[in-house]
Amino acid sequence: MLIYAIDDERNALSIMLRAVEEAEPSAEVRGFSRSAELLSAMEERPCDVVFLDVEMPGLSGVALAKRLKAIHPKVNVIFATGYDQYKGAAMDLRASGYLMKPVTAEDVRTELDNLRHPVPAGAGKRVRFRTFGNFEVIIDGHNVSFRYDKTLELLAYLVDARELCTNEQIINTLWGGELTDSYFRMLRKDLLDAFRAEDCEDVFLRQRRRIGVDAERVDCDFYDWLRGDPAAINAYWGEYMSRYAWAERTRARLNGKSEE
Repeated sequence: MLIYAIDDERNALSIMLRAVEEAEPSAEVRGFSRSAELLSAMEERPCDVVFLDVEMPGLSGVALAKRLKAIHPKVNVIFATGYDQYKGAAMDLRASGYLMKPVTAEDVRTELDNLRHPVPAGAGKRVRFRTFGNFEVIIDGHNVSFRYDKTLELLAYLVDARELCTNEQIINTLWGGELTDSYFRMLRKDLLDAFRAEDCEDVFLRQRRRIGVDAERVDCDFYDWLRGDPAAINAYWGEYMSRYAWAERTRARLNGKSEE
């Protein structure tokens, strides 16, 4: 989960950030003191929840909330203020919540448990894999490409395997053992270089001649399906990594479960 918070008063912002971090330790939390900075961040990387001070110089909290919702209509706006006269405006904006200052972790937890737009599992993680249909790799909202098509297939296999895989296992499964070890090392380097350029290399687990994906560091529709997430189950319509014949075993498993 990605959470933004804004307050023009430094002490109030610090209290709010501590409360949010205590209430949701797994979230990525960023604080802002200026509306322009928050709007810029929202344009670059939309968040799931915004804790918003109402009375700020320049652009008011209510006006800022309207701008934020124009960028991301389903952002959960939670107002935080020392006054209660803005509740009507908050209702008009379909705000998710309304907190009175000083904000506490208990208050934040209550609001996060009752969001207007529930946040799906995995939201806020920088790396996302989409396996239903064709395989896609998304980092911070943009698709990632590689120098070689086989690099994408290598990554798809690692996502499907969900464990450390040996070089030999990968080469034999994907390419019938016909790929040279030196060419495989080139593909592996291409893979790691692309993620290193995005500062996301830590999503991989590595040992000597073994590599895998750390499932806890990524968002993946297939992983959510395995956990029984209703949104992921409903999102599956019979296609899984459609380009790859070796994915048929997992595809059959998904189809079998879907028919039950």
